[in-house]
Amino acid sequence: MAQTKLIIVESPSKARTIAKFLGRGYKVEASQGHVRDMPKSQLGVDAQNDFEIKYITIHGRGKILAKIRKEAKAASKIYLATDPDREGEAISWHLAQTLGMDVEAPCRIEFHEVTQKAVQNALKNPRSIDLDKVDAQQARRALDRLIGYKISPLLWAKVKKGLSAGRVQSVATRLVVDREEEIENFIPEEYWDVTTTALLPAARGRKTNFRLRLATLDGKKAEMHNAKEAAIAKERVENAHFAVYNIKNSERHKLPSPPFTTSSLQQEASRKLNFTTQKTMQVVQQLYEGIDLEKEGTQGLVTYIRTDSVRISDEALQAVRAYIPERFGSEFLPDAPNEFKGRRNAQDAHEAIRPTDVTRTPESIKGSLTKEQFQLYRLIYSRFIASQMKPAIYDTLSMDVEGAGVGLRFYGEHKRFAGFTSVYEESTDEDTETAESTLPAFNVGDPVVIESVESQQHFTQPPPRFTEGSLVRTLEEKGIGRPSTYAPTVTTILARGYVMRENKRLYPTELGRMINAMMIEHFGEIVDVDFTAQLEDELDQVEEGSMEWKNVLRKFYPPFEEMLEKAEDAIEKVEIKDEPSDEVCDKCGAQMVYRMGRFGKFLACPNFPDCRNTKPILTYIQAPCPKCGGRLLEKTSRKNRKFYGCEHYPECDFVSWEMPVEEKCEKCGSYMTLKTSRSGAAFHLCSNETCRHKVEVAQEKTEE
Repeated sequence: MAQTKLIIVESPSKARTIAKFLGRGYKVEASQGHVRDMPKSQLGVDAQNDFEIKYITIHGRGKILAKIRKEAKAASKIYLATDPDREGEAISWHLAQTLGMDVEAPCRIEFHEVTQKAVQNALKNPRSIDLDKVDAQQARRALDRLIGYKISPLLWAKVKKGLSAGRVQSVATRLVVDREEEIENFIPEEYWDVTTTALLPAARGRKTNFRLRLATLDGKKAEMHNAKEAAIAKERVENAHFAVYNIKNSERHKLPSPPFTTSSLQQEASRKLNFTTQKTMQVVQQLYEGIDLEKEGTQGLVTYIRTDSVRISDEALQAVRAYIPERFGSEFLPDAPNEFKGRRNAQDAHEAIRPTDVTRTPESIKGSLTKEQFQLYRLIYSRFIASQMKPAIYDTLSMDVEGAGVGLRFYGEHKRFAGFTSVYEESTDEDTETAESTLPAFNVGDPVVIESVESQQHFTQPPPRFTEGSLVRTLEEKGIGRPSTYAPTVTTILARGYVMRENKRLYPTELGRMINAMMIEHFGEIVDVDFTAQLEDELDQVEEGSMEWKNVLRKFYPPFEEMLEKAEDAIEKVEIKDEPSDEVCDKCGAQMVYRMGRFGKFLACPNFPDCRNTKPILTYIQAPCPKCGGRLLEKTSRKNRKFYGCEHYPECDFVSWEMPVEEKCEKCGSYMTLKTSRSGAAFHLCSNETCRHKVEVAQEKTEE
């Protein structure tokens, strides 16, 4: 009886898919991820012995390893087919060490899509294990272990049980906290715009009117900062007679986006499908590992899913360029392939995420997919097809209209050729849309009849809070983390309670703010964006073979150890203890204490766990309720934002995000609220959106 060849992959579902491709003569086993790691009960990195790493068999992997060893002994050849990235290379190395294999021998096979052709090609081209990739993974793992296992116990011992810190998670938390502080310190500035509706000559256009905006006054840019200036400008527009003095007809080409990377897929799935980063990776993993399709059997539907490259293979390019004219018409195929530039530090070993077969349309396999699998596959498929189509073409018109020193401007565009937009259009986090206009037909010198004039008040807006997708994009842009770490990082800061998610937006919790402040004070480099990005660059250099992996640790550890020693003493000063209160526990009679939770301070019984009674802390402010005259309470919303509400709720439903003050607005009589600028200067702001009168306040600060 001929001996079988053993192939070891990571996941059981991938093992089943590959086994169906290869049939007799092959045995496929799954390691179910890592089989060895550093012990959880110990640091596992010996800084005193040149960072020697201790590895043990992971708890619960003993039976899996025993089965793999048994199959390995009976096999004529062993192929290690773990994922084609640093982590996968390290798993192959650990398996080789465990099975006593020669890492220099051609035992490693690599494929970027789980298809029969890709697997068979990989078997024809085995290679040795890439030890540079393994070293990069070891360096990353050692860094993360040193930071996590050194700082987290310190926070636990000195501050509060259950706290943790991490190389990437701490920077991600800082980004969310910094954005929230930017929003809180933002001072809105009032501005107005004036727009007009003009009549369109019936013989020349398809619409009866169109809109223009006020652009210039007496040759200067029209800027209106209050209602008085807007009223003057509006009156000048109403009294002027206008004629066209400049027309520019042009065309705009809108280019398609590149096929997905891990990061862009997470962002777009968040925007279009409302998927979390974690859900996106779970579903796309299923599409990659293989789906049982009717008539076709089990097939991997998309290429490898952890990538930051926008490159596609020549074979895939030829296939999609043959498919586009057949499916959409030759007018949609560009003369030459569309080329895309990846980001600066992109690893080009993998392709972009794309369908493994362009003829396998989402609709043709819908019956074999779950709803979420279908939605994500359709997103990936459409984006890939669109990426190699012609641009959309828009006719554009810029028209300047002038009269009595008043300049009005019209800009419009009309889609003449849909191009790639007939298949796919990218979304934005803010869901802004550019309205398509029907273009008016005028000649220079034609009179323009103004039908109506409107002025509208606006206020500048603070930067938006992060979504999971936009946080991932920022991490990527700043060089923090890599495709395999984005989803786990976001999941971790949410699970730790440092950040909350509501209505797709991320808010820092009180706990997150506190830990972030401590990290900045005592471990500034660890939460420094540039420093963390530099570490990522050094790990890339290790993978490229241009840096020895222990040099990364040798450079990092001495200053880190010094930070730890200083923090050992300094953090004692900010230790959080239970604060006594005047409140008596109504269940056991003990004097209740103040404690810190993920949503801030609360009252708790000191006899926990025998008594689990808790109460919220009631904080009153001086200003009376503008609606009923009752007392106002400072409260915290589910997304950890402060707001102010009446003590008589629900009988009185008054609420305000800004803290009301006792003074009334001298202009409209509405209640005023207290705001503080970035410089610390306080001012009162009218709560009436149509007034927003502002009064500077001397030596007054917002209540903490």
